[in-house]
Amino acid sequence: MDLDVVFIGTGGSAPTARRGLPATLVRRGGDRLLFDCGEGTQRQLLRSAGLVDLEQIFLTHFHADHILGLPGMLKSFGLRGREAPLTIYGPRGLRALFGALEVVIGRTGFEVSLVELDANDELECDGYRIAAFEVAHRVRACGYALIEDERPGRFDERRARDLGVAEGPDFGRLQRGEPVVGATGEEVRADQVLGPPRAGRKVVISGDTAPCPMTAAVSHRAELLVHESTFAEQEAERARETGHSTARGAAELAASADVRLLALNHLSARYPARELRAEARAAFERTIVPRDFDRVVIPLPERGDPVHVRVEEDALPLPDEQPAAL
Repeated sequence: MDLDVVFIGTGGSAPTARRGLPATLVRRGGDRLLFDCGEGTQRQLLRSAGLVDLEQIFLTHFHADHILGLPGMLKSFGLRGREAPLTIYGPRGLRALFGALEVVIGRTGFEVSLVELDANDELECDGYRIAAFEVAHRVRACGYALIEDERPGRFDERRARDLGVAEGPDFGRLQRGEPVVGATGEEVRADQVLGPPRAGRKVVISGDTAPCPMTAAVSHRAELLVHESTFAEQEAERARETGHSTARGAAELAASADVRLLALNHLSARYPARELRAEARAAFERTIVPRDFDRVVIPLPERGDPVHVRVEEDALPLPDEQPAAL
């Protein structure tokens, strides 16, 4: 199952010529999950993955730089004749937010469901779950973790043959955990031919937050932690006052959680990316500072580490050249 993370907008508070406002797209198989929807997100999607008919959008909190792309995106979906329902998740206050936006959004022509989440709520999906967790911001806010289900252990073909199982459909049944009958007429159980269960993958998206124990706990041994980095260390006091993180603070959290890769986002225009990257790597070497439209490909754990794929700007389509949805 393919899994990657596309950085749709990596800036914070205000857009710049090179960084849009917060939005992160997670693609797993055929699922497309958008986390936050800052101003201009639909345009960013048109330039990268395509403006797909998303089924789920997750908001970390309701500050303007994380939600103002929603009205335009919903209107565009309506103009395209969308009929599929859309579910938007967020902390408590989500319904009140949409009550205030109703005069702007108007009628959509398709069903929009609003689901308010508490910390520790989980959504069961096909082969994975989305877990919301509390973070440390100035307002009620949450982060999200995509956690895949455990996978069956490795299938021992030689052992199966020794037990009299014929290669073919019975191999598949054993791999799915079903017992079969061997050549001798005796039942062969899956636990006789499967190794120990293998872990799935985990992706954690912090939203806006100061480094906090809950993020560290949820991120333990995650393949990818996407953590905000609004400030550099010289403004650590301001970061604490505003409920944000420094690059070093995010890196120290990543090191304590033993993640495989840290990606910094929510960057302020006041700092060059290389400065934040150097600050973070002093505490955690496996840190990247992705640009808009970069992505991280996340293979299964036994197949290697996450890979940072940098976008070539010359290859990006112009805004009026809509790429096929991926």
